[in-house]
Amino acid sequence: MTETRLSVQGLSIDYPAARVVSNLSFSLGNERLALVGESGSGKSMTARSLMGLVRKPGIVTADRLDVLGHDLLTLNDRGWRSLRGNDIAMVLQDPRYALNPVKTIQAQLEEALTLHQRLNRRTRLDKIQAAIAAVGLDLPVLARYPGQLSGGMGQRVMIAIALLNNPKVLIADEPTSALDSRLRHQILELLVEQCEQRQMAMLLISHDLPLVAEHCHRVLVMYQGKQVDEMTAQALPHATHPYTRTLWNCRPDASTYGQMLPTLDRTLDLTEVANAPR
Repeated sequence: MTETRLSVQGLSIDYPAARVVSNLSFSLGNERLALVGESGSGKSMTARSLMGLVRKPGIVTADRLDVLGHDLLTLNDRGWRSLRGNDIAMVLQDPRYALNPVKTIQAQLEEALTLHQRLNRRTRLDKIQAAIAAVGLDLPVLARYPGQLSGGMGQRVMIAIALLNNPKVLIADEPTSALDSRLRHQILELLVEQCEQRQMAMLLISHDLPLVAEHCHRVLVMYQGKQVDEMTAQALPHATHPYTRTLWNCRPDASTYGQMLPTLDRTLDLTEVANAPR
């Protein structure tokens, strides 16, 4: 896990009305790192900045923003097209909105291949079939449209598209949020399996702390656009930082039925939360 594949130093993302990410720094080796925090904490915006997908009027600034030796702050449009898919790929939350509803699954996989590789028709088909098999789907799914797939099947197709060109870094932005508990475990296990087989690093954005604790190596906790805690994933159940502890303890289960779940004291100043004992 010593090889640095992604390096972020002093990342900030500003909009006219607010700063949504402030002075964030972390690195990613050949490992699985989770970004966790409540909605609005800046997790997805951080991921979008690493893919060049922050839309105007958003402004991305950083002391360093590097993926596999590529300086993201100086990339032009051609550089971004080459980087995305080849070196870094992203799995989005909901396949209903990420997949093209009027193209078959095979057409969308072919598009992802032809954007980055010059292959003959036979080789393209072989790669597409191998990608579908790798995510646990049968070949007849290639002839279907996204609207004909279940949520779990759609998410597997999204993963197949992301992995088609063998990226070295995968960003998974809430890949299980639209799935039930059984499917969440299946999809995370699939992602972990593919990371290990391909020696691929993963940045996982998630609200599901038990899944993070089970499947990731490290955890970075964000609150109101800032990093407030960092630890090994196995240490999550024993976190001492007040915000991280609240995130862990507010999970509903059978033992808490009928009880008020814990909440963070919003009167705390952000600096006070960030500097609280860990």
